[in-house]
Parts: sequence; C-alpha cells; structure tokens
Amino acid sequence: MPKGSEPPEEFLFVTQVRLYEFGPFTLDPDQHVLRKGQDCIPLTPKTFDTLLLLVRCHGRMLTKEELMRALWPDSFVEESNLTQQISMVRRALGESAGEARFVVTIPARGYRFAVDVNERSRLTAGNGDSNTSLEEPANTTTTSPPTMVGPAPAVPTASAPATIVPWKLIAIFSLALALAAAFYLFRARGAQPPASSTTGNALPTLAILPFHNLQPDAGNDFLGFSLADAVITKLGYVSALSVRPSSAVEKYRNGIIDIPKVATDLGVNTLLTANFVREGDRLRLTPQLIDSRTQKILWRETLDFRYENLLTVQDEVAVKIVDGLAVHLSPSEAQRLKGDAPVSPMAYEYYLRGIDLYSRNDFMTAIKMLEKSAEIDPKYALTWAHLGKAYQANASFNFGGGNQYRSALAAYQRALVLDPNQIEARIFMANLFTDTGRVEEAVPILRQAFTSNPNHAELHWELGYAYRFGGMLKESAAECERARQLDPGVKLNSSALNAYLYRGEYEKFLASLPVLSDVAFLVFYRGFAEYYQKNYTAAAQDFEIAFRLDPNLVQAEVGEALRYALSHQKQQGTALLHQAEQKIEQRDVRDPEALYKIAQAYAALGDTDSALRVLERSINGGFFAYPYQSNDPLLAPLRGQPRLATLLEQSRARHEAFQAKFF
Repeated sequence: MPKGSEPPEEFLFVTQVRLYEFGPFTLDPDQHVLRKGQDCIPLTPKTFDTLLLLVRCHGRMLTKEELMRALWPDSFVEESNLTQQISMVRRALGESAGEARFVVTIPARGYRFAVDVNERSRLTAGNGDSNTSLEEPANTTTTSPPTMVGPAPAVPTASAPATIVPWKLIAIFSLALALAAAFYLFRARGAQPPASSTTGNALPTLAILPFHNLQPDAGNDFLGFSLADAVITKLGYVSALSVRPSSAVEKYRNGIIDIPKVATDLGVNTLLTANFVREGDRLRLTPQLIDSRTQKILWRETLDFRYENLLTVQDEVAVKIVDGLAVHLSPSEAQRLKGDAPVSPMAYEYYLRGIDLYSRNDFMTAIKMLEKSAEIDPKYALTWAHLGKAYQANASFNFGGGNQYRSALAAYQRALVLDPNQIEARIFMANLFTDTGRVEEAVPILRQAFTSNPNHAELHWELGYAYRFGGMLKESAAECERARQLDPGVKLNSSALNAYLYRGEYEKFLASLPVLSDVAFLVFYRGFAEYYQKNYTAAAQDFEIAFRLDPNLVQAEVGEALRYALSHQKQQGTALLHQAEQKIEQRDVRDPEALYKIAQAYAALGDTDSALRVLERSINGGFFAYPYQSNDPLLAPLRGQPRLATLLEQSRARHEAFQAKFF
C-alpha cells in the first residue's frame, strides 16, 4: 500500500476454512470439532491436535519424534504420552483393540493415517458477528499429503548445495502475499479490537512469530525459529516493551496465522510476522509489524542480507520494531540495541541450529551444535548461556546427572565473564542455584539483572520462584503476579503459582491455573489443591488423569501415591514412592521441592520413617519454606516426632537468615 494512503473504513474479515473428510467423519480445525454425521465427538485439545496432525499428513509415516516435537514443543515428555494420545484418537474413531482402520502403527518408528482424506476449503467473509461463504470448491482428494513436520535440521556443511529460486519469482510471490494480507487487514480497520488480557499494563506488548520459509527446503527451516528468537532476545533489554518469550510463540511455527486469534491467545497488541528465502549466499527477509487492535500495518519492508551477516538480522529488525512502535530507549538500552561484537559466521550458524534444536527438545543434538559454535568462536556470550541451558535440561530430563549440572554452571559463568549484564545467563544460572540448594546465591543474580530490564517477565517469575524456596511466600506471589501482569502467558503451561497453595489460599491458587490443561504437572497441582481442600473425590480423579498423562513425572507419581492412600492401599503407594526416590537418585536431579511432596505422600501413607528421611533431604537440599512447613496439614501424621521438630528448627533458622539478608 502506498505510503500515506488511507485504508477503507468498512470492516471485513476474509478467512479460508479447511475441512477434512474421511470415512463417516468430518474434522473442522476452525471450530476445533470432530463430527460423525451430525454428532460431535468430544476430544481433549491435545487429542484433537494429534488427530489433525495425522490427518493432514495422511499416507505418510510420522515418526514418534516428529509427533512429540509438534505436539509438545515447550515440554519434555515421555513416549507414553504420545501412546496415550494415539489410543484416545483410535477410541474416538471407533477402532477396537487390534484394529488399524484409520491409524496404523509402524513398529518402533511411528504412525500413519491410512485412509484417503478429502480436503474441502472455502473462503468465508464476516464482520466479526456473522460469516458468509464466498465460494466452496468441489471436494478433492489430496493424493500427496502435505508435509507438516519437517526432519531435524541438518548439520551445516561447506558443500551443501543451495536450491536456486529466481529472485523475481520470489519477489512477486512475496508481494502477492503482502498485498493480500494488507487488503484483508485494512478492510478490517473498523473492527472491534480483540479481547486482550493486558488490561492495566501500559507497556506495548509484542509477539514475534517464527519466520516462514517460502521455499520447501528443510535444510534452512531452522532459521525461521532461531532468527525470531534472536530478535526476541535482542528486545529483552528494552524496559518499555513487553516481548513474549520464544517458548510462547514456538507453537506457531509453520502454521497458518490468524492474526486476531494469535494476538488474543498471546495477550499482545502488536505482532511481527515475516517470510524469508535463502538463495545461495543471500537471505531475503520480508517482515511486517501489525497493530492487532486497529489491524494497521505499522511497518513492512524487504531486507536483503549476505548469509555470512546473519548476526545483523536481529539488529536491523529490532531497531525497525523500536522505531515502528516509537519506543523510548534509555542510553544504555540504545547502546545495547547496537550491533553485537563480530562473531564467526559458521559459529553463529551452529548457534542458531542449537537454538532451534533445543526448542524441539532435542537436547543432546543441541549441545553438539552449541559446543561446536563455542569451539569455533568462544567469545560469543549467548552461545555459552544456551549451552548451559541445554546441559541443565539434559541433566534434568535425560539422566545427564551431576556432571552436566557442573558443565551448565561453568557455561553460565563463561557467558557472564563475556557479558556481565546478560539477562539470559542470569535467569538460567539462578534457576540452577535454586534447584540445587543454593537459593541464597540465586537472589542477588536476579536482582542485579533488573538493572538491565526491570520489566522482564521471566526475571520476575524466577525471583518469585527463589523467594518461594526461602519461605517468603507473600513476596513470591507478588513477583509471580507481576510477571503475569507483564506477560499473562509466562510459565502458564509449565509452572504453578505455588505460593498461594503454600499460604492456604486454595481458591486463588486454583484460579491461577489454566482452566483446561492436559499437562500432567498442572493436572497434578489442581488435584493437590483439591486434596488440601479435602475434596478427595475430585483430587483422586485429577491424580489419576495426571498419572495417565505422564506416569514418569515425579509429581504425577506423588499424586498416584496419594490416591492409593485415599483407598487404603499402603503397600502399592509406598512402592511407587520408593520408585520415585530411586529415579531422582539415578538422575541426580536435585529438586528439593519435589522431594518435599514425596515426604508428604509418605506421611499420608503412614510411613513415618520414610517421610522424615525424605523431609530431611528436602530441607537440607534447599527447600526451607518454613511458614508453610510449620503449619502444613499434610505433615500432621508426623507431629509429635522429635526428629520433625529438629528438622523444622533447621528450616526456621535458614528461612530467618534468608529473610534478614534480603528483606
């Protein structure tokens, strides 16, 4: 659209709707419903997503790894979670045991949707209140299914050939996409702004979505997520702007973007989307910054880079965003937004590949990429920060153990030597310290980071997490609430606001959880709050669901043990807790808060000796939330035990020292 021209005032949304038909079923992604004839078949959100992925890729085997990366992009899950979802898909489609009419299992490899799928699409137009069908082509059977999940990015090689696409063709295609988007967005100018959860937050809110590769070239797909992450990281130091973290936007990788819906889901008033294409040693990027409330394009431009200058992408795009939003920068922020120190192009490419692989939960390969980056150019601080994060994740989730915790700490320290004000390394290191019994060292690291950005949501959340371990529950809740004020989605699907639970504010705690969730960790915590409320029937149901979703999660095992306690099956419950303890020892995972829950479950089962033994490990391991522990109803079976009094005195002493030092 020419600069200075005004869009028409009338409002119209134009949307393409796809329906998938197979056998007697119709799958409607827009309405998120599966129909058999006129009947709707209820599915959980995750089961619906599983079915949709299989249907879109019908005829092609999807490996288990592809499915798990696509369905749980922000979480490490066990293969049993996928098996459970496949089972629920089969049940919804009416397959009985041993049948494979729709979903075929490829032993030890993956699954394939085996029936023909008719894809029907139409355009609908509406003003937000009603929709009208503009056209509806005849049903067509797709003979070659679309590839929805690409292979893991290849290791870069010097001789990798590039697919040559004429620049004129790419430019025409990009222009057509931009004009279509502009037409629909400008026609929508008169629309009511989407509901936003950022009410009361004066900061501009921004989500940078993974960039879209215009070429069907899996070898370069890693750039889409990792370059967007680089821009997000760059803007993380701007205190007058709230930017959603990469973990929140990863799910929009390679998807069709409905701008109003995405903005509402992420609670933002501004979105950045971008297409890119690589041709040999050139990269062309076409970003556009969109005000989701007015549907106005604030800035759009085509940017050309030499591939060896990938590092400048984050700098140029970040500056354009700041200019487009008219964000005021302090002198230190303006300095930070300038270009980073030079880094080897090959080292930077390995870094970007490592970022992409980590987002897919492929921690081991991410470590290899980041180690290679650090070997080529050891002076890039972000490489060390994210290498430490990958070490820590591998230690926690893949039995990496104590050696990888030590490697993580060394990597964080290296990052901070190179860049003492780096927020990422401070957050990651503080989390490591809190989880490994050194929370007193975590707090100063986080507080210092606020000098770089006092409005960084993850910093506030991590500080609230540290305060919780030290027993400062009111202050913990305040920090976590501040984090969610800045970013309503921060940690929403991966962490719980436990300070409310520990303060006995059970209704407030339940209200802080997602309304619907199929994440085992959060389902357990919902049941745990219900258990405290003595709503044992509901608690038992949630514990059962959590254990079914992820039987290898320690918290889910605790919930199952509490369910055994409710049904007076002491032997089964204690056996399960012994198994959980062994798992923690085997992994050398130092999570004293999880250990505390094991102690609570032992107490509920009447195993006093085991409860006191694990409680001692928890308190000595760094979970000394004395105000909670001293009044915890779940420790009632242990009251009167001299050893409990000794342990609580140790907790009180460390809690009071923590309070005196930091408050």
